[in-house]
Amino acid sequence: MNQTAKRITFTGQVQGVGFRFTALRIANRYQLTGLVRNLLDGTVEMLAQGPSDDIDDCVRDIEVAFAGYVGDTKVEEIPADPQYKDFKITF
Repeated sequence: MNQTAKRITFTGQVQGVGFRFTALRIANRYQLTGLVRNLLDGTVEMLAQGPSDDIDDCVRDIEVAFAGYVGDTKVEEIPADPQYKDFKITF
């Protein structure tokens, strides 16, 4: 499988609704590495590494879980970072 890294930004009502904990659970299901965190502008940023299809499926599952909360999702490919050995929530 092709390993890739992506930065995903979720906008909408994505803070204060359990978003990061759900994203963590879903990312772990796909065995992705990286992090998820709230940003000061009210968005949530996720840095995910793993097979490209798994990242895309993870994002889709998060959007389904938070249908009505996610207003927009932006995905961009970024360089992989070997420091990520697991997936975690940062604050």
